[in-house]
Amino acid sequence: MGVTFALTWAYEFMVVWPAATGGLGDVPAAAVQLIVAVVMFFPAIGVVVTRLVTREGFFGSSLLAPVDFRRTWKYWLLGWFGPSVLVLAGAALYFALNPADFDPSMSHLAALLEAQAAQTGATIAPDQVILVGVAQLATGVFLAPALNIATTFGEEWGWRGYLLPKLLERRGILPTLLLSGVIWGLWHAPLTMAGHNYGVGYVGFPFAGILAMCGFCVVTGVFMSYVTLRSGSCLPAAFAHGALNGMVNAGIMFSVSGGDPFVGPAPTGILGGAALIACGVVMAVLLRRQEKRGGDLLLRRRPAGGEGVFAQAGESAPAGVGEHASAHDGGLPLEPAEGGEGEAFARDVKERV
Repeated sequence: MGVTFALTWAYEFMVVWPAATGGLGDVPAAAVQLIVAVVMFFPAIGVVVTRLVTREGFFGSSLLAPVDFRRTWKYWLLGWFGPSVLVLAGAALYFALNPADFDPSMSHLAALLEAQAAQTGATIAPDQVILVGVAQLATGVFLAPALNIATTFGEEWGWRGYLLPKLLERRGILPTLLLSGVIWGLWHAPLTMAGHNYGVGYVGFPFAGILAMCGFCVVTGVFMSYVTLRSGSCLPAAFAHGALNGMVNAGIMFSVSGGDPFVGPAPTGILGGAALIACGVVMAVLLRRQEKRGGDLLLRRRPAGGEGVFAQAGESAPAGVGEHASAHDGGLPLEPAEGGEGEAFARDVKERV
């Protein structure tokens, strides 16, 4: 955390802020977006530096490679499409409660496109606006997880691939989810102060925005943590993060007013993010129930010499492998059977474990 926060905040205050406020001259908007995107690599740099300093190494504990993909593919699929479904559901709830703000012609998007076209002397027809809107939605749902993976991996390897399991070694699942989400939200503080996600000039600026960002990161962090723990890899979380980034403005395209970042239709608002909040509560409850059963929350690989992967709590061990083994011990027979060859076999397995 020290390495990641120091690098990130130093870069944001010395590079991002001057670029966004004109301190570095007339920097094009696209260039500013790239400068901001660099921030997402710092958690991964923090992981590399920390693992080198502590000599942890990278083999076997980086949560990168798929674990038993034939059984965990559904969590990869959940990471890919889940955020898009939840973002659209939250936007639908917002518009259901605020029907006057719903605009199927996407006039807000049309205004943005016309402003961009005016710089080149071009014009935008209404049907072109619809096509652009549909294309952006399709890209967000189907392609954004892959298109954004280069940057989202930088964050997810740090927050879910390293911080999450480290906290779980010392805390229960609910404190871990809360603490990791708040840390993630505070890490965004300089960008939030610069107007990212919540703008500037609102009541309570910038502390209300920082607090809201922490809450948003707790909720979305539960989703990212769930798919990471269930799959044994942080890559589904990286896809989910990419999907969320790709769909964050989906609802705003249909808003007459452009919405309110604290309310909706963007998922950063209480209504726009309602589906994410509900999903986060359900996932937290499922993880807590699994923890109460005494199981290892993180799907792990079997030690050298074994086949397959560790079984998570609530999952049956493979046939013929230690009927008395607990799920926490990965389905391996750590206690010997009574007498005979079984006892020698169990001792051998226990030594290997």
